[in-house]
Amino acid sequence: MSADENQPPRPELVLPGISASQGIAYGPIFVYLQSDLEVPEYQVEKPKWSAEVTRFEQALLATRQQVQKIMAEVEKNLGEEEARIFDAHLLVLEDQALISETIRDFEKTRLNIESCFDRVARRYISAFEEIDDEYLRERGGDIRDVAQRVLGNLLGGHAGQRLTKLAEKRIVVANDISPSDAAGLDRSSALGVVTDSGSKTSHAVIVARSMKIPAVVGLRDLTAKVQATDTLLIDGYEGVVILNPTESTLFRYGQIQRQKRSHEQKLLDANRLPAVTLDGVELPLRANIEKVDESALVKDYHAAGVGLFRTEFLYLAATSMPTEEEQYDSYRRLAEALAPAPVTIRTLDLGGDKPIASQAHLFPKENNPFLGYRAIRFCLDHPDIFKAQLRAVLRASAHGDVRLMYPMISGHEEMRRANAVLAECKAELKAEGKAFDPKLRVGSMIEIPSAAMGADMLARECDFFSIGTNDLIQYLLAIDRVNDRIAHLYEPTHPAVLRTLRHIVVEAHRARIKVSVCGEMAGDPVFVALLFGLGVDELSMTPPLLPAAKYVIRNMKLTDARKLAQQALAMDSAKAIQALCAEFAEERLKA
Repeated sequence: MSADENQPPRPELVLPGISASQGIAYGPIFVYLQSDLEVPEYQVEKPKWSAEVTRFEQALLATRQQVQKIMAEVEKNLGEEEARIFDAHLLVLEDQALISETIRDFEKTRLNIESCFDRVARRYISAFEEIDDEYLRERGGDIRDVAQRVLGNLLGGHAGQRLTKLAEKRIVVANDISPSDAAGLDRSSALGVVTDSGSKTSHAVIVARSMKIPAVVGLRDLTAKVQATDTLLIDGYEGVVILNPTESTLFRYGQIQRQKRSHEQKLLDANRLPAVTLDGVELPLRANIEKVDESALVKDYHAAGVGLFRTEFLYLAATSMPTEEEQYDSYRRLAEALAPAPVTIRTLDLGGDKPIASQAHLFPKENNPFLGYRAIRFCLDHPDIFKAQLRAVLRASAHGDVRLMYPMISGHEEMRRANAVLAECKAELKAEGKAFDPKLRVGSMIEIPSAAMGADMLARECDFFSIGTNDLIQYLLAIDRVNDRIAHLYEPTHPAVLRTLRHIVVEAHRARIKVSVCGEMAGDPVFVALLFGLGVDELSMTPPLLPAAKYVIRNMKLTDARKLAQQALAMDSAKAIQALCAEFAEERLKA
């Protein structure tokens, strides 16, 4: 009898995390621990200076070949869209700023090239880690993954992939999973993925969703708690993992799994139908996307167009500021792919907490980036960059129902300044004989309390509002959403938030313009009825969230939603309002 067999069974342990890919899975674990390569540092003798730069160039070439091989395998196994994850990796390898800084560092210090590259890459990674936007912050993982591969080639090896072939069906438990390892995940044996770190937008999660296996992230120190003989149950619906579940727990989750699968199919079937309430009111549901190729998702989930196209990815994925022609090509392709459905393009929302590493000189370090030099403030200060984007959007408007939206507008005067630049662009394009929609609809994001309070004045300067609830709630309640100590105070149902939302809607409708919500509240089925009851005209959300939202709409009356909103506005407890909305949604989702 082995020593392990003499040990008493380990007790069941329930651990909360972040739901990242829905589903339930159970099985033995495989622990995968990543660690950065140890990089030596030494002086390079003068006769070897030229050879050292050549060695760097050869490592970049070898890494490119490795990434291209991974892309080909991913496209074969998972599809073209998943393979596009590695476009960003190839762009990193072509980033002249990253390459030039490494060579300059070598010329200055004459230290071995891998130590120079490691220092420069870490500065870039650090810049991404300071970004507030979860999706963009995760892109720092692209640079980290590529850097580890380049360093591996410089040090005479390569980054191994221990996840490509698992001995048997396992739950993968890791501190983190790099994009390369995620792409190489053994599709035949990986039952699910659990990580200490990560978020809903990490590459491991993207791959897990593509493979349709459950994933829970943000477990913090699970890898330190598990033993090789442990079993694990993943609840990807609630974001919970259960270590060494008992027989009764397994039986209970078997029943839950059958119910969930039946319910998911019911939502998907309803999602093919129009978003019309029981009393015959159509309530448009649109999609939030950040890449042109996500137009396929918009169609697959039957969204009524795009309510928010984030353009930051075009800038962060480029080695330099994208040109007007490059942007025009992207916006045109998106408009044509979704025509005649509308596509709302948000102008550049970078700066402050979202710097472009290759353009660091444009973004000074700030003590409080959330209130700093970003978005429309940056654009108005750099008219050449702003006009290139506005001209591209205007030209794309000739190919579909394109709409324009400015982020982080603080009030009507800032809106006027932005529109003045837009008018210049229209005049230039007209003089050049280039086609555009002269009646292009222009809207403002409502994310700053001053814009919300001055909604009556702002409404006179634009054609629509789109409420970014993430930032608006953060600023209204003075809550940093990514600060673990106070994140629990971030309350979408806070009475002040509801009154602000109602005020925005009333002033917009008084000016005869429509209001959309594109923040996280819009994609939560708990808040769908509340938002429409408050008078919001349409919602925009991540495509996979559309089925639940549409199901709620198809099983409610707008008159009941309005009664719900009136009841919520009369209450003074955020938790009580949350419970009221949850009960309303639960009744409709069970229908």
